[in-house]
Amino acid sequence: MTKELKNLVNGKWCKTKKYQNVYNVLNGNLHHKVPNTSKSEIFPFIHSIQSTPKSGFHNPFKNPERYLMLGDVCFRTAHSLHNPTIQDQIIDEIICVTGKTSAQAYNELAVTRKFLENFSGDQVRFLAKGFNTPGDHNGQMSNGFRWPYGGVAIVAPFNFPLEIPLLQLMGSLFMGNKPLLKVDSRVSIVMDSMLKLMHDNGLPENNVDFIHCNGKVMEHLLLQSKPRMTQFTGSTKIAEKLSKALHGKVRIEGGGMDWKIVGKNQGLDSGKVYEICAKDAYSFSGQKCSAQSLLFIHASWDLLVFQNNLKKLAAKEVMGPLLTLQSDEIIDHANKLLEIKGAKLWFGNKKKYSDHIPNHLGFIEPTAIYIPLEQINENNIELVTKEIFGPFQVVTSYENIDNVLDICEQINDHLTAAVVSNDPIFVNYVIGNTVNGTTYTGEKARTTGAPQNHWFGPCGDPRSAGIGSPEAIIQTWSCHREIIKDH
Repeated sequence: MTKELKNLVNGKWCKTKKYQNVYNVLNGNLHHKVPNTSKSEIFPFIHSIQSTPKSGFHNPFKNPERYLMLGDVCFRTAHSLHNPTIQDQIIDEIICVTGKTSAQAYNELAVTRKFLENFSGDQVRFLAKGFNTPGDHNGQMSNGFRWPYGGVAIVAPFNFPLEIPLLQLMGSLFMGNKPLLKVDSRVSIVMDSMLKLMHDNGLPENNVDFIHCNGKVMEHLLLQSKPRMTQFTGSTKIAEKLSKALHGKVRIEGGGMDWKIVGKNQGLDSGKVYEICAKDAYSFSGQKCSAQSLLFIHASWDLLVFQNNLKKLAAKEVMGPLLTLQSDEIIDHANKLLEIKGAKLWFGNKKKYSDHIPNHLGFIEPTAIYIPLEQINENNIELVTKEIFGPFQVVTSYENIDNVLDICEQINDHLTAAVVSNDPIFVNYVIGNTVNGTTYTGEKARTTGAPQNHWFGPCGDPRSAGIGSPEAIIQTWSCHREIIKDH
């Protein structure tokens, strides 16, 4: 019998009138069914958000025992994720709905487990640390506290179906909020399993609401319920729309036009540079918001040698199905770029075929297109810097770093970047004149593959949300409250 998932609201698992099929992306077989929640079925979720007090489930003055309870939940759940049976189940679900390799799926689970271990025991309580400042006279003291929002919402993407929603979900709970979680329905079975595992390990079922629905229904839900804060991970276009509709009460981890600047070919391990450039652009078929999208290569490098090595190494990366783009959409975009004067196809721009990949999913060879630096200008900057969520990158070469920095200044989505150089003066100059949430430097600099549970989020946007670190949790999921005592 095919597994049917349910929605969770106010501690009750509920069926819906309609369901939709979710298929294994690697073979096209029916995997499970998810609720296709309609607008007429969302009132309980609206009521749940609106009825959550602004003071939250807990705060520094209310229900402090919850800090310890959540630490215990983290400890027990992390321990459960070491169980081979549980581990294999979740890894298999990640593989079936995303097309990740077993190694990529395991790494996602391992990062999630380490996050839970980091906040085990008494660590959650430490997130509530405040500060104090002397008053104007004896007997007066100003005390600052981190305060929850209350009813909040989380909208998570498909590409990390465990790591991203789990980290944001727990962060919101740590700070005292009650979250409504919506994960892309194509991959939401992973968090369904994870939520039930956390319930088994002590998380009260009424602490989190979980809905399966399409984007239009979720947008309607958010507009009607008016959550005190919404965290959104996904496309910049939708993020802007939500931010306007919700009057700025949004934290965003949007798209990324992630660039890499390769400095002079002096003292660098060229083989390592080629290898990392290939992995950054094509690992998980480029379906990462941190994937390398724009590569600047200093003129001291032999471009033909660089091209041949990049092509050879790209071919070794395992290409899987694309869940958001059709092959023709990427090819059409590539062909538009090739119309730019001097543009050349380095490799790729061809469909891949497999008896195992369903026809409705994109499947394309790793692709790189060279565009002369002088042709990247105000006439085509939007086209060149359009994020393609697939195995695709634009390559160019430069002599004057200031010309590169002028282009970087025009890019809007400042998520990750890399400066490949052993010259500290050069590195500092680039860092000092650019904006990015996470910038890697040095010989092994990447755009993706950061240490686990670091502060991950964009820079240059006051709505930016972080994920992973204590600082990210505090800034994303709490606000400031001041209490002045005067005796």
